[in-house]
Amino acid sequence: MLSDSAYYEESSEALERLTECLEDLGDQMEIDDYDIEYSSGVLTLKLGSKGTYVINKQPPNKQIWLSSPVSGPERYDFDSTLGAWFCRHKDESLGALLNRELSAALGAKITMPIE
Repeated sequence: MLSDSAYYEESSEALERLTECLEDLGDQMEIDDYDIEYSSGVLTLKLGSKGTYVINKQPPNKQIWLSSPVSGPERYDFDSTLGAWFCRHKDESLGALLNRELSAALGAKITMPIE
């Protein structure tokens, strides 16, 4: 299990990298109704009629939680062996899920900078 400081470092780094990547993606693709906001550990990605993703830190559980308009809610634990935020229930990393769903929603191959 992650220490509190390791959780803070890993979760902050993951959300900051995601935010930067998603901001760049919005600028490059000029997507209508695309909006991204990151504040107080909560990352919100609005894709207009395609829905809203919310990704947030859950420090008491040392998890990252995702609410997806496609696959619904899920919880991710950091797997230090894989170096990834991983959902055991779906046997998939947060990055893999976002790559798949955002690629389908935006009609282009998307690669997030996290696993």
